Amino acid sequence: MLKLDLSKLATFLPQDYAAQRQDRLAKAAQMLDTHTGPGGDFTGWVYLPRDYDKEEFARIQAAAQKIQSQSKALVVIGIGGSYLGARAVIELLKPKSGLDIYFAGNGLSTDALLELIAAIGDRDFSVNVISKSGTTTEPAVAFRIFKGMLEQKYGKEGAKERIYTTTDKARGALKGLADTEGYEEFVVPDDVGGRFSVLTPVGLLPIAAAGIDIAALMDGAAQAMNELSAPGLDNPAWQYAAARHALYESGKKVEILACYEPCARFFAEWWKQLFGESEGKDGKGLMPASVEFTADLHSMGQYIQEGERLMLETVIKFAPKGEYLIPDDPANVDGLNFLSGKPLAFVAEQAMRGTILAHVDGGVPNVLIEMPQICEKTAGYLIYFFEYVCGLSGHLLEVNPFNQPGVEAYKKNMFALLGKPGYEDMKAELEARL
Repeated sequence: MLKLDLSKLATFLPQDYAAQRQDRLAKAAQMLDTHTGPGGDFTGWVYLPRDYDKEEFARIQAAAQKIQSQSKALVVIGIGGSYLGARAVIELLKPKSGLDIYFAGNGLSTDALLELIAAIGDRDFSVNVISKSGTTTEPAVAFRIFKGMLEQKYGKEGAKERIYTTTDKARGALKGLADTEGYEEFVVPDDVGGRFSVLTPVGLLPIAAAGIDIAALMDGAAQAMNELSAPGLDNPAWQYAAARHALYESGKKVEILACYEPCARFFAEWWKQLFGESEGKDGKGLMPASVEFTADLHSMGQYIQEGERLMLETVIKFAPKGEYLIPDDPANVDGLNFLSGKPLAFVAEQAMRGTILAHVDGGVPNVLIEMPQICEKTAGYLIYFFEYVCGLSGHLLEVNPFNQPGVEAYKKNMFALLGKPGYEDMKAELEARL
């Protein structure tokens, strides 16, 4: 399904760069396969497309149908990996289920909250709150607000039928509340971290509620799992991981993900968290960035072409779903009649090819990933491909790809400055520095 083109790296890397890393890639793949190595306890995603809980999967599908029948809007509350994957898939596939999906708890903007409340208006709505602990500030505040709105609108019993929790299976504030109140519960697996959780209930419930065929999504991921499990340098995941690592060691510090489809914007946001949170530690890692071409060629193109030579570029190309022919203009005012009758996709293809060549000539290594038309299976395959590459790449870097110790620093500071009990000394210390 996926075609990887590394031909534009020839002028940037030695011919044997992949072979030089073959033994290390084999070791990385073995660690993923056996759930060993740094962060091995969080590699449940590796065989998730095969080993997921089929009973819970059926409950997710049933809950999605219930939400669609009861509501005109669903508020998905979560931050980071608790919402980015779902939003990425929903915006990529643009389903038409009649249910509007809104995301909350991913920030602290008063204006954004008020806009969301106004957008819901008097419509019937449901809430899916996603949090392993239930105490992360942003989603906890949002859930407090929307839970109150539901209870005011439908009463406590009515609200109970419209609140769906995705949380820890055994512990945490949200788990305790769900048990007490009788909310329907789905489990955040212990062995899958947030940024790898899109194919768990974390992502699957909102994706299914949006009207997307999650069985097809998992089929695509399973196909990727089966194909990418084959060891050796013919494996595109091995090839891509080797190329990224070699370019990083050659001095490249930023990886730009470029896509020519506007619907892939949030897919890029998920991708940035996946690689940034996995590799960005111990003073190491490519910084992930993203651009939407051709639009961003007219904003970021100059820098990419002639700025600091610190980046590589990975381009995702999807096959178009349909065809639109460029019309003829008898007056030829714009001088573009040489394109009359040609498919718009042809123009886009040449724009992409011309851009890749220009960037390579400008000193930016380019990787091209070609995919079929955007659909559930394509999305599932691409999600797993990047997850697997990320696991391999993290081990090549010799970091733990599955923890995020740096995230806790800002959380502690936030709790202290907000006056959370137990943080009094830290609060005084921080305020003295402000």
